[in-house]
Amino acid sequence: MNGIMNAAAAFRRFILRVTGKLTWLPATLTRITVGWLFMMSGWGKLTHLPDIVKYFGELGIPMPQFQAPFAASAELVCGTLILAGLFTRLACVPLIIVMIVAIITARKADYDGIASLFGFIEYLYIVLFFWLGVFGAGPLSLDRFLAPRLESRAR
Repeated sequence: MNGIMNAAAAFRRFILRVTGKLTWLPATLTRITVGWLFMMSGWGKLTHLPDIVKYFGELGIPMPQFQAPFAASAELVCGTLILAGLFTRLACVPLIIVMIVAIITARKADYDGIASLFGFIEYLYIVLFFWLGVFGAGPLSLDRFLAPRLESRAR
């Protein structure tokens, strides 16, 4: 039994050593993935804006002529900022709001309790944006490069 416990402890130390060297990866992958996705989604919406305005109107979203370009622009601009890792924490806020509105409007017919909410891709995006908003863009980002410069100018 001691041999199994020692092997398990050694394996655990190995895993911790490897994962300790990869702490930069989750934020980077998350940021690049959702940043690209929302940048492209916003671009697609802006290039097909009349269709998006009509769709927003069909969903019952108030002022679709304003809301559609606003949501599309938020996705494009904030997605691009997140992709670059620039002002990531700030850029997550409008996208969380856009996803909440999407759940309330486009997904309301699919909602039948908390379990269904956890199955919505929009909810997953909210969780990922919340995580990026709290923990930041990671070390491979413009935020990490610019933050010390902004701090030194603020003093």
